[in-house]
Amino acid sequence: QVQLVESGGGLVQAGGSLRLSCAASGRTFSGYFMGWFRQAPGKEREFVAAIRRSGTTTNYANSVKGRFTISRDNAKNTVYLQMNSLKPEDTAVYYCAARVSDWGNPVVRNLYDYWGQGTQVTVSS
Repeated sequence: QVQLVESGGGLVQAGGSLRLSCAASGRTFSGYFMGWFRQAPGKEREFVAAIRRSGTTTNYANSVKGRFTISRDNAKNTVYLQMNSLKPEDTAVYYCAARVSDWGNPVVRNLYDYWGQGTQVTVSS
């Protein structure tokens, strides 16, 4: 069992930056594959980025590639999402998620075992 708590969301102007954090407690953090998803009003929750247990491999949605960076600090039990060059279409509630399996499609929501409560990111034009 692991508990996930996101932080770092807020209101930012287009072109600005934010860094989201997701703190994990419970079982050993390094044993989890981690992902970030987001959900805009009226839309389905969509994949944003993911990182393997060791941090050696990352995946990104095409819409954020080159602007967002996922990273993790296993010593601090935390995964981060650095978001640069933000656009109004990035506005959403951002969720971090964890799963035990280090394999499998990172995009598929149902493969994740645990979810945080989400943090709101609003990008004004």
